Amino acid sequence: MEKDYQALLDRLHAGEITEFEIETAEFMNFQKILLNYNYRKNVVGTAKRGGGVIYHYHKNDK
Repeated sequence: MEKDYQALLDRLHAGEITEFEIETAEFMNFQKILLNYNYRKNVVGTAKRGGGVIYHYHKNDK
């Protein structure tokens, strides 16, 4: 079953979760959703050793 990436991004933006992880095999499917996400510039990913990325939300204080 594929993750609901839109829901994960919405929960991250709302502050319901602080981070989530995307494995290497999921990345291309996730990227399609991320590129169309309204707040994508505030979603920051940190690559893990061996693959995978942990995403968190960075509020822009401007």
